[in-house]
Amino acid sequence: MQTAHFWNKLNLRRGKIGILAFLLFLVANSANSQGLFGLTSTSGSDDKFISYGFFLAAHNNSYRLKYTDQFVQASDPASPNVRAIFPRFNPGFSLGFIGMMRLHDQVQILFTPKIGFYEFRTEVEYFPTNFTPQPGNTAEEPVTPVADVNTIINEATMIELPLLFKYRSQRFNNTRMYFIGGASYQFRTKSQDEANLEDLVTTGQDYAIELGMGFEIYFRFFKFAPEIRFSHGLNNIYQAENTIPDIRDAISSIKRKSVTLYLNFQ
Repeated sequence: MQTAHFWNKLNLRRGKIGILAFLLFLVANSANSQGLFGLTSTSGSDDKFISYGFFLAAHNNSYRLKYTDQFVQASDPASPNVRAIFPRFNPGFSLGFIGMMRLHDQVQILFTPKIGFYEFRTEVEYFPTNFTPQPGNTAEEPVTPVADVNTIINEATMIELPLLFKYRSQRFNNTRMYFIGGASYQFRTKSQDEANLEDLVTTGQDYAIELGMGFEIYFRFFKFAPEIRFSHGLNNIYQAENTIPDIRDAISSIKRKSVTLYLNFQ
């Protein structure tokens, strides 16, 4: 009877015993992994004056467009057949290298040349000129005409040369948080003569301000840093003289902007 009573007690507490065993497993696994992912990791560029890496990135980009005063005025507007012009966000990707110079444990200067593949989409909406009533509509029922929409696509391969300042928090276990910012010089590989054949023409050179943040995660032989960064072009890249007449006088300024997710390996 005593033996049966002992096993019955264990059966009543098996839930608590299972939880305790699971917690002990996590503690043991964490202790075993310290040499791989924890404080003993010596990977990365923390102690080197000059170090290197590479990155892969995915971005979402668009134009920042500004109308002319003549386009929005009520009387005798420019481009009278155009109702509105809408830049749309479109995905792309890029890749490049990282060169880091250590000024302090928490301060670095980065040079990150990259090649980016962009596709800019712009929708031009026209006022409807004529329409055909749909079957079933009576004379008393109002019929709303559908506006014509033309999508203009500008493809560009860009070489970008950012120079960035990076400030990192102190290392906590195997992670650091950081903020990054700087400026970038960008130029298009396509010639201007080739770009002049497009419906919406832009110039090939630009300067941009870049700001972002990310996390450094230490592994035994390398350091992984996911990062999000915002880029805002500074130059007006719009070239009106070669743009199609429909929208030539409707636009006064075009600037590039993008949001990029970087996967950095150092």
